[in-house]
Amino acid sequence: MNILLVEDDPRLSALIRRGLEEEQLTVQVASDGQTGQELALAQPFDLVILDVLLPQRSGLEVLAAIRQHNLEVPVLMLTALGTTTDKLNGFDGGADDYLVKPFDFAELVARVRALTRRGSTNPKGSRLTFADVVLDIPSRTVTRAGQPLRLTTREFNLLELLMRHPGRVLSRSQIAEHGWDEAFDAGSNVIDVYVSYLRKKVDHGFASKLIHTVTGTGYVLRQE
Repeated sequence: MNILLVEDDPRLSALIRRGLEEEQLTVQVASDGQTGQELALAQPFDLVILDVLLPQRSGLEVLAAIRQHNLEVPVLMLTALGTTTDKLNGFDGGADDYLVKPFDFAELVARVRALTRRGSTNPKGSRLTFADVVLDIPSRTVTRAGQPLRLTTREFNLLELLMRHPGRVLSRSQIAEHGWDEAFDAGSNVIDVYVSYLRKKVDHGFASKLIHTVTGTGYVLRQE
């Protein structure tokens, strides 16, 4: 696995690099956002680990450039910014995971493994259909009644999870475990916020509503 680490703290980047290399992973380091962006756009990586507060270009700017070029490389934000708003900014920008400093290195390794494993096993040629919604995994596109829906990476993953389990009520913990590859704090409303975002894009303007809240339990995809 070839990993790009964009981190401006030389001591921390050296520790992370050494630890990941001990896990038989190849790590390339960039110490500023501009260099990190250039590397991410020029070379194929299996994962990008990205700080937010970087010199020259912020991590969010680097993330935006990666997604604007339609690169599907998983991105793990690794930053001291840990509020719900900070996390939402990262996920809404296209991040696949978010880990707050200070962190346990074993957790970092687990998340790296989960993200690279998910990327390598993503089924090719897969297309999911529910009602008039079509989700195409290889092209990362979604349409409803033939109309394209512009979803963020986080919203796409959430819709894919719901479409793989139509009619089944998924709890917030199940969504966090299977849709996010991470466990959110019990008091976090990140999942509720993203379901709201997704519902506005999938159901707004259509007579048939597909994404439903089951009070006290979770969310379900069904046609009513």
